[in-house]
Amino acid sequence: MPGASAEAAFGDRVLREGDRGRHVRVLQRWLTLTGFETRVDGQFGRRTKVTLRRYERANEMRVDGVLSRVQARGLRRRAIAARAAASAGGPEPAAAAQGVAPGDAAVLAADGRTALAPASAPPQVHKAIAAANRIVGKPYRYGGGHGSFEDSGYDCSGTVSYALHGAGLLDAPRDSSGLKTFGRSGAGRWITVYANSGHTYVVIAGLRLDTSGTGGVGPRWQAARRSSSGYVVRHPPEL
Repeated sequence: MPGASAEAAFGDRVLREGDRGRHVRVLQRWLTLTGFETRVDGQFGRRTKVTLRRYERANEMRVDGVLSRVQARGLRRRAIAARAAASAGGPEPAAAAQGVAPGDAAVLAADGRTALAPASAPPQVHKAIAAANRIVGKPYRYGGGHGSFEDSGYDCSGTVSYALHGAGLLDAPRDSSGLKTFGRSGAGRWITVYANSGHTYVVIAGLRLDTSGTGGVGPRWQAARRSSSGYVVRHPPEL
């Protein structure tokens, strides 16, 4: 079967803008299957490159719009897992359209920037994610978000404060040292704040909201974990 043979051979060569053929079709199908919808026409044009760049950014890869052999292996794993989940009654397209993800974990939306809250999460988690989505893409600005929750740019503590305030969990912005005493000690079920005197970030339903790491500058969601060594770990009561 031509489609199956193309999938089996996928990753044998690097794919880039200007390429055509069955391997490009597999790339386009698998990007769509993993939540990065693109037209399946077998032509690696500008739109496919833009979609691939979104996929790379969402998965904290080098963002160049060129599919390497290593990236192809990762995409294969994700596509197979997505296909298996769908066949087992997993994520429904309607869920993403409603701004929620099935299960207990938040996921990156198809745009590669914003997050989808898990359907099972408490209302505060949905509100925290919705708030964070409003500032994703804002520039990094030292002191941003401290004088007022609404600002033109945000630093790390301004970002965390904004998300917590959106959930109704914080009345006034705090700096990173102030967040060391937020809530209760230890990791939470849904929301965990990591803070020290120099930096802070928050993990909400499994996704990290941070201003440092790969993929740009300023507030952004990141699926990759980072070391919590040297951080005070806090969580909101009951969450």
